Amino acid sequence: MADSTEPEPSDSLKTFGAVLQAFRERAGLTQEALALKMRYSPSLVASVEQGRRLPSPEFVERAEQALDAFGVLRKAAKSLARKPGLASWFRRWAHLEAQAIALDTYEPRVVPGLLQTKAYAKVLFEGEVPPLSDEEIEVKLAARLERQRLLWERPNTQFSFILEEHLFHHQVGGPEVTRELIDHILEVMELRNVQVQIMPLSRGLHAGLNGPLQLAETPDHQWLAYCEGQEHGQFITDMKTISVLQRRYGKLRAQALTPEDSKGLLSRLRGAL
Repeated sequence: MADSTEPEPSDSLKTFGAVLQAFRERAGLTQEALALKMRYSPSLVASVEQGRRLPSPEFVERAEQALDAFGVLRKAAKSLARKPGLASWFRRWAHLEAQAIALDTYEPRVVPGLLQTKAYAKVLFEGEVPPLSDEEIEVKLAARLERQRLLWERPNTQFSFILEEHLFHHQVGGPEVTRELIDHILEVMELRNVQVQIMPLSRGLHAGLNGPLQLAETPDHQWLAYCEGQEHGQFITDMKTISVLQRRYGKLRAQALTPEDSKGLLSRLRGAL
């Protein structure tokens, strides 16, 4: 699974952040005022200025327009460093994910990265083939945990997840790791902008048997989709295909347990561990 929209701090990211800050101050704007003009959160603007967040092409373009930066920000963005471990075929979706106003995720293979605990993610990274070095595991682990801040930093983004019940019966990492994972998901489910539904084993045939899928709505209300395989990902813009995937996801939501019933199932599974 791909890891994060967050890059490691680097000279190029810090330089871009400093340039953005200089143009913002030149315009006499606070971070909050610039965020309002760009239609982003103040925390995102702050993260980019501090060199902690890789700005999307859309972010760069909006900053250019909001600050009348004479093309300087566009030029500076071309040299930005990317985060080690972020698969090249995932980068376009990662940029979109960080800006989306709605994200729908169906994942039948593992618990999605946004919902993983540190222990669960570490087990997955340690089991990768070919094996990763300790340093690579640490980089990927830090990136994945940082990425989860999206759930809290974007309270106006609607996150929907549909997870298969069998993911918890597998007990990846053992009972203790699974208990912690369930506790974490139950905690995340208390967020108003997050909805988690479980597809029970008893459902049998359902609309997700063709594999995982993700849907995202952009700030401009355009829907896009992404489907990930073992060593590649497919970014989908074709409206006909997206329509099919939206209908499948809608049926999946109807076939899965309600959020309240999903909480009950997760609590029972935890008690049985």
